[in-house]
Amino acid sequence: LAAGGRQPEKTWLRRAAEHRTLWAIDRGLESFFAAGLVPEQLIGDGDSASPEAWKKALSICIPVERFPAEKDYTDTDLALKKIKADNQSAFIILTGGFGGRFDHAFTTMYSLLNSGLSGCLADEKECLILLNGSSSIEAHCLKIPKAVSLLPLSSEVNDVSFSGVHWPLEVSSISQSKTLTVSNRLADGSNAYRLTFSQGSLGLYFVWDEASL
Repeated sequence: LAAGGRQPEKTWLRRAAEHRTLWAIDRGLESFFAAGLVPEQLIGDGDSASPEAWKKALSICIPVERFPAEKDYTDTDLALKKIKADNQSAFIILTGGFGGRFDHAFTTMYSLLNSGLSGCLADEKECLILLNGSSSIEAHCLKIPKAVSLLPLSSEVNDVSFSGVHWPLEVSSISQSKTLTVSNRLADGSNAYRLTFSQGSLGLYFVWDEASL
């Protein structure tokens, strides 16, 4: 999914798009066009993408679901609901979720977290993997991040274990009332990490390029 926040770098978007179904959420259409990509679906109210982009989408027969601007749900909510109805096991890479207005980024994050789908917000600069309920994730980083943070998205996250990092955790509880899990880093000589927790909602955040955030 490409949304209307900070436009991702073209080469990154083309690589992320390989072998994936592409959906544009309103102004996210412009990110796909800028990278030379054509989405399979356009959804939104048309209040942020340029008229020229919408006209091009219609001229090349991209399927469009257009909604009134005055509505209860955001364009992102509507896209996620439609995707879940078609494929409940879909993994969502949502780009264009960072940058721009904070209220948009905040609601986009929680829309994906509460959609019942797995996924992340990502571009070439930063990535936020959203985890809900009992979770376990282990991965290797092809490029070492400048920082990695655990962000409690529920009031408390229980039985958190985090290894492969400079400040590890072992069966700990973390909460929104304490900022003790921000700006960690991978352990010296490590390019891998493992994270588990038993209950709660958590964001696993990486940043590679702070200079242009």
